[in-house]
This record gives sequence, C-alpha cells and structure tokens, in this order.
Amino acid sequence: MIPDPVLLILLFVIPLLVFYLIGVHVAFALGLVSVLVMLSGLGPSWTVETFANRMFGSLNSFTLLAIPFFLFAGRMMNNIGLTDDIFDFAEALVSPLPGGLGHVNVVVSIIFSGMSGAAVADAAGLGSIEYEAMTSRGYDGPTAAGITGASSTIGPIIPPSIPIIVYGVTAQVSIGALFLGGILPGLLMGLALMVFITVGALRSGRSDTSPFNLRKLAESSVRAIPGLIAPAIIIGGIALGIFTPTEAAAVAGIYAILLGVLFYRNLDWDTFRSILGDTFEDTAVLTLIIAFANVYGFVLTISGLPTILTEGLLTLSTDPTFILLLFALFFLILGTFMETIAIILIVVPIVAPVLPQIGIDPIHFGIVMMVALMIGLISPPFGVVLFALERVTDLEIEEIIQGIIPYYIPLLVALVLLVVFPSIVLSVPRYFGLA
Repeated sequence: MIPDPVLLILLFVIPLLVFYLIGVHVAFALGLVSVLVMLSGLGPSWTVETFANRMFGSLNSFTLLAIPFFLFAGRMMNNIGLTDDIFDFAEALVSPLPGGLGHVNVVVSIIFSGMSGAAVADAAGLGSIEYEAMTSRGYDGPTAAGITGASSTIGPIIPPSIPIIVYGVTAQVSIGALFLGGILPGLLMGLALMVFITVGALRSGRSDTSPFNLRKLAESSVRAIPGLIAPAIIIGGIALGIFTPTEAAAVAGIYAILLGVLFYRNLDWDTFRSILGDTFEDTAVLTLIIAFANVYGFVLTISGLPTILTEGLLTLSTDPTFILLLFALFFLILGTFMETIAIILIVVPIVAPVLPQIGIDPIHFGIVMMVALMIGLISPPFGVVLFALERVTDLEIEEIIQGIIPYYIPLLVALVLLVVFPSIVLSVPRYFGLA
C-alpha cells in the first residue's frame, strides 16, 4: 500500500527546506531528513549499518574520481595565465563582428568551458578580464556584467562538467553520453547569445568593432594552441573511446601541470600547493553531499514517492514534450533559490525512475535540466554567479541583475529549442553509439 502522498511530501520536502533556510549544510540536511523518514516507518527500517553502507556504496565509484581531476585542471589552467591567451585569440577572431567584445566574451566562455566545468569558475576566472576589456571600450558596467554572466552559463554544458558528472552518477546514466550530448546545446546557447548581441549592436549603432587583422589572429592562435588543445583532448578522447571521462580528467590534470611547468613556466610550489588544497576542500564537500544524497535517494525509492510522482504527471499529460517543459519551468524556479549540485542530488533520485515510463530520454532530460539550472545561477535572489560577478567588478548586485535581465531571452529560447527538439542533445551521442 502506497503511503499518503501528502504525508510523504511533508516528510521529505518540508524539513529539508526548513534545514536549508536556517543554514544547515545541504549534506547534513539530506542525512537528517533520511533518518527522520526511516524512523517514521514510511521508508526502510533504521539501522546504522544500512545508513553507513549506502553512504560508502555511493562513493565507491570510479566515475566520481573525475570530479577532483577536473576541478584541479580548471583551477590550474586559470592560474597559469592560459585565460589571457584565449581572450587575445577570441578577440582577434570575432571582434570585427557587430557587437565586438560581446562576441569575444561568449567565444572565450565557450573555449574555457572545455576546461573548467563550472559556471562560477568561468565568471570568477574570466569575469574581471572580460568586464575590464568591455568597460574600457565604452560598454556600461551593467551591460558588460550581463554578457559576462550570461556567457558563463555555457561552462557546465559543454564538457567537462562537474554538475553533469553528479547527474550521471545519481541517475546512473553514461557520463560519456552526457558529455557528448552537451556539445551542441552549449554551442546553441553561445549562438543565441551572439545573435542577440549582434541585433542589439545594430539597433543601438554601437561601434566597438576592430578591423580584421590576419597577422594578429595568427600570432594569438599560436599562443592559444595549448589552451585550444585541452578541450580537444577531453572531448575527442571520450568520443573516440580512447579513454573514459575519469581517465580524461586525469589526462587534463597532467596536461595542465605540464603547461604550467614547460610552456608558461610560472608554476611554483606555493601555487601548486594552493591549487591542491582548494581542490581537496571542494572535493570533500561534494563527496559528503553525494554520500548523504545517496541515502536520501534510497529512502525516497523505498517510500514509493517516485511511483506517486509518475501517476501524478501522467494525469496532467502523456505528452513527453509538455512534461519536460513543466520540468524545465520547475528547475528554472528552483535554481533561483538553491545551489545546483544540491538540486540535482535532491530531485534526480525522485525523477530518474519516472523518466522511462513517461517517454523521456534520461540524457535529454539531464542536459535540459542543466541548462535550466544554469539560467538559475544568474537569477535573483540567490544566483551564485551574481555574487561572483559582484566580487570581480565594481558594481552593486542590483546593477548586475539589471544588466543580465535582457540576456535571459536568448538563453530561454535555447532552452525551449532543446526541449522541443531532442535531436539537438541526442544526435552526437547517437553518432558515437552512446545513446
């Protein structure tokens, strides 16, 4: 007999929100709610052994090793000066287009997304460079910050991506397929932003373009080659089956070290130790959340809540596209209030078992979910990219929000296109036999 759905929602959701709002770390909030449900008798019986085994089992995963390696590689490449070379290359390539530095901003984010895997890393690492370049060429601060924040959302869509790894592990979906599935959506987001920037530049009569200089492009291309090779190694290696996503992450980390030591020659021991320390700290936080979230997901499944959700969705509609649009709207709203990884680990255990029954491909769902959550990162009141931009610019948070608002339009258009046309997500994984 399925328990009363209202009681289940009260037990699973309300205490979690209360813990979250009063400042309890999301990992401990998930663990406390799991214990509460187990003690209530609506889930599995409470035993220390069950709790500990679920935590340990969730971390005993080769795939999760990719997280520290990608975190390390992104931090390393950000510290050794590679971002400056990428910016010079992008400027020589696309600054002649109407909208000039706006396009440079987007292209740099697309390239850097192949190394960082995190929108906040993009905004914090490239934000000051992009913002200063744009304001020095006559852009007002809010517009410069708006384009910088909007383009940073591409980071976790084009591989590598820390949120996608977490989703793949939680939903038990191929990380390689998800990585490949994010390529075209990330490029679509970039294209949508560039079209919007071009239209805005033509309507305003802005003249911030630079004449095309083949010599400058050639020189900057040579300096940017090491940075351009990194995404090619990661994406190409996975697509061609040369290595797994975890092995790709390790290769990226080693490559970043070699760049710092042999090419840029500015990697000293203190910097290396600082990067390692930050990577260990971030990894510890993420793995703790994943461990408690696994227990939460296990308790959810045993309680029967996914079955209730399936029945509820099917009463609304049997059209997968309509249901996915509802999910996208839900993630847009939720992403404005909660951190991305927390949302993935709380929601996916509930939703993943439902997807096959309503005809939604889990790879398609995962990428749509990521795009919606990335838009949430630049949405008030708690979008973390907003606060990252506040730290690297001279603007108040209200000015940053004002600048970002217009760029919701191209990002939302891209999101709707991804929902309506699954082939944008699935065509590349299918071509390589992963979907």
